[in-house]
Amino acid sequence: MNIYHQLRAARVLIPVLCLVAYGCNNKPSSTSNTQYKTREDALLQSPVAGEPATDEAKALTLVKDEELFDGEGYASIEENSFLSPRQEPLSTFAADVDRASYSNVRRFLESGNMPPAGAVRIEELVNYFDYNYPEPTGEHPVAIHTELADCPWNASHRLLKVGIQGRRIPTTDLPPSNLVFLVDVSGSMDEPNKLPLVQASLHLLTDQLRVADRVAIVTYAGNAGVVLPATSGDNKQQIHNAIDRLNAGGSTAGGEGIELAYKIARQQFMKEGNNRVIIATDGDFNVGVSSEDELVRLIEHERKSGVYLSVLGFGTGNYQDSKMQELADKGNGNHAYIDQLSEARKLLVSEFAGTLFTIAKDVKIQVEFNPAGVQGYRLIGYENRKMAASDFRNDEKDAGEIGSGHTVTALYEIIPVGVKNDFLKSSDSLRYQQSNNGVRYAGELLTVKVRYKNPSEEKAKELGRVVYNDPLNWRQSSDHFRFAAAVAEFGLLLRESPYRQQANWQQVLSLARGAKGADPEGFRGGFISLVEAVPALSKR
Repeated sequence: MNIYHQLRAARVLIPVLCLVAYGCNNKPSSTSNTQYKTREDALLQSPVAGEPATDEAKALTLVKDEELFDGEGYASIEENSFLSPRQEPLSTFAADVDRASYSNVRRFLESGNMPPAGAVRIEELVNYFDYNYPEPTGEHPVAIHTELADCPWNASHRLLKVGIQGRRIPTTDLPPSNLVFLVDVSGSMDEPNKLPLVQASLHLLTDQLRVADRVAIVTYAGNAGVVLPATSGDNKQQIHNAIDRLNAGGSTAGGEGIELAYKIARQQFMKEGNNRVIIATDGDFNVGVSSEDELVRLIEHERKSGVYLSVLGFGTGNYQDSKMQELADKGNGNHAYIDQLSEARKLLVSEFAGTLFTIAKDVKIQVEFNPAGVQGYRLIGYENRKMAASDFRNDEKDAGEIGSGHTVTALYEIIPVGVKNDFLKSSDSLRYQQSNNGVRYAGELLTVKVRYKNPSEEKAKELGRVVYNDPLNWRQSSDHFRFAAAVAEFGLLLRESPYRQQANWQQVLSLARGAKGADPEGFRGGFISLVEAVPALSKR
């Protein structure tokens, strides 16, 4: 182990030891609630949870050490290209509320490393932030919001922001939950930013439980076992104690653990409740059913039972991002990466309802572009969520889920008619495809449609919104628009995207600083701090 590894391990391990220890005799104390807070505060002081506390630790984050990430798995991303609405007037994709990419990218940057391109999913960077969309007021549990302005990284283009806001259900009105914590306790989880952080995160979630909720805990290593049978949320101490007893060691029989967790969830199924398996892992399955295809087939089979899946990723070195992304997608659930306890608090406390309670399933978004005003368009991100146009009204096709209060934001870069560009190749005009409808609706630039199902139903409903060709100068656009644009531009630069055009780090900073707004939780300020550090890293 080189000196960087030794120092890095020491600066993480010391506060985590404070986090997991609760007395020399290892017995639970009657003051456990205070101790949970103490453990949480201890971890928040560590670099796992935020900025290093000392100058020496800050210097260590600038050490280039790519071998730390050599065993991690990311899927390659082929970015969406510009399309002509005369050939392809419809853009269709499934809703995606995952934010794992942002916290994972943050981990890379805070450790002094640029992330691989496959780790940068721009839609997840954008969706990490709240844009304060008004809530639905009508019959639908979701509402559509749009804003159109000039594109900051190419002033001759337009940028469209499409926001989908889910109805927020007060915690007191949420249905009861039947949860199964499925915890990876294999040897690969025996690191400070893995199992100890999992335990701290599950303690936070446990504190949110209500009397009507039930929780079971299943672990898997060489084989799977039940650590805690289904237990009422009123008995928090018993749940906390079971979490504290978790230890890491052995190989990883992930498939066996998933099967057992779903079995328990089915046995305790709440017909009118929220039934969910929450898996916490680094994704490094290596025993039994372990290939991505096998695991996906298993999850696709299990989701028919009405049990949803949330996948929480942890750790550095062998984090299998692509595998966990696929499992969450196929399990009618969400995927998050927890790099620090403040992220766990955001996900499992502040966004508790949205993370665990689905208000609309199989949510699909389709945008129809009017060729009278649009020469070309490009969906920024959502490459692994694209759907065929015919799938939009095919209710058999699985799509994304939206939780209570969740938002989905998508950005389109648009080339107006008459603007010269190098992205669209000329093609022969089609003799039989010309229509006067585009001219007839010349004031309309596009139409956004959303299709969804209520969680307990299989018949989909639809709503839509027309966007008119009346763009703002981006400097007069809303703070939320400009901040979303800054985050997208950040992603284009991180990926070294062929579509970044005049994007640059100084403009990202200028946009973000000018659009920071009130920022009560500090997330936008955290983004600005990340951006400030990147130019120096990108030159190394």
